[in-house]
Amino acid sequence: MALGCVFLGIKAFEYYAEYREHHIPGLNFQFDNTGEFRHAQLFFSLYFVMTGLHALHMVVGLGVMSVMAWLVYRGVITERYYAPIEISGLYWHFVDIVWIFLFPLLYLIGRHVHG
Repeated sequence: MALGCVFLGIKAFEYYAEYREHHIPGLNFQFDNTGEFRHAQLFFSLYFVMTGLHALHMVVGLGVMSVMAWLVYRGVITERYYAPIEISGLYWHFVDIVWIFLFPLLYLIGRHVHG
């Protein structure tokens, strides 16, 4: 859960940086390389949709895991009744696996071309 919060903090910082550079797709979108303007706008559209949906699912997952921790603390979830923990764990790990695919797709692929 701590790493999930770190992820959300990093995304907030990145989103703010993109906002300041006018990289939010729409009427005010700006990109210095005019030959790549349309490609950049498409990339940023996909970037914000994919990372935004992932962040939304992270927030939901943090809420679910917080409720699970509270239920464990209160003694509702015990050694005999643990199905909610397993189900919420499946959801949390699904969100993790999505990031395993998004991170290379958005941050690693194509780095060799520009660097």
